[in-house]
Amino acid sequence: MSGVWVFKNGVIRLNDGSTGDQQSLRKKVLVHLPTGKVVSSYNSLEQMLRELGWEKYYGDIELLQFHKRNSIDLISLPKDFSRFNSVYMYDIVIKNPNVFHVRDC
Repeated sequence: MSGVWVFKNGVIRLNDGSTGDQQSLRKKVLVHLPTGKVVSSYNSLEQMLRELGWEKYYGDIELLQFHKRNSIDLISLPKDFSRFNSVYMYDIVIKNPNVFHVRDC
């Protein structure tokens, strides 16, 4: 997927040049590149992140968070997996380059 990363209103996202209407209609999935598996639950995501050195962080009871030891990186996700959208997926991809990818479903 090519495009330009845009930071707006505290959110970073990939602008691939398509119109907003078209882009919002396409469902996105997070793919773990080493295995080729689509991340389908927080349990599988947590296992993948732990293997990369991320630890569960218990700073906010409203969010599921992961912190990478010896860094300032923090991944914050909604507690409800059904609310896990492309904004959260792209955050994971940025912080774990070459391990995750966001694709159209």
